Amino acid sequence: MCRTLAAFPTTCLERAKEFKTRLGIFLHKSELGSDTGSLGKFEWSSKHSKEGCPSEEVLAWRESFDALLSSKNGVAAFHAFLKTEFSEENLEFWLACEEFKKIRSAAKLASRAHRIFDEFIRSEAPKEVNIDHETRELTRTSLQVATATCFDVAQGKTRTLMEKDSYPRFLKSPAYRDLAAHASAASASTPSCSPAQPSHT
Repeated sequence: MCRTLAAFPTTCLERAKEFKTRLGIFLHKSELGSDTGSLGKFEWSSKHSKEGCPSEEVLAWRESFDALLSSKNGVAAFHAFLKTEFSEENLEFWLACEEFKKIRSAAKLASRAHRIFDEFIRSEAPKEVNIDHETRELTRTSLQVATATCFDVAQGKTRTLMEKDSYPRFLKSPAYRDLAAHASAASASTPSCSPAQPSHT
């Protein structure tokens, strides 16, 4: 486990605070509604595992779209970026589908399926996602007997669209590039930030 912040020298604490501030600014006002699974606001914690420290996590987001989506903070950051482009509906739909697959009650499954369809899939939906007519109608038909997989085709297409379109723009955005630069610096300085070990004679 990473050592607590109190154990680090002042210079390291300053770097940590600066990085935390930049990450907080980048994710400012990033919040997902309860209907999409309530990922919620970015949560900062000083108690990360070595592999999950913020700087390493941020740098991992550029390795693959899967790495971004598998990170709660990555999803929040991506959502914040998409909101600046007014295109957050695809990610919110993808997240809603992920939560939908966890439902075990048949009654709740059917109810939630129609809510998701009305919010994201139907024509003129308040958060209508960009899918073709064939996929829209296939999804509508699937709702007649709702199962955990009834949105799979639509979800897959919106994911592909995000990966090919929004994700590259996210990585090229000034906000993420600045954040990644500071993450690289913070990661590189980690060894020098470790408290001195007592010498043994």
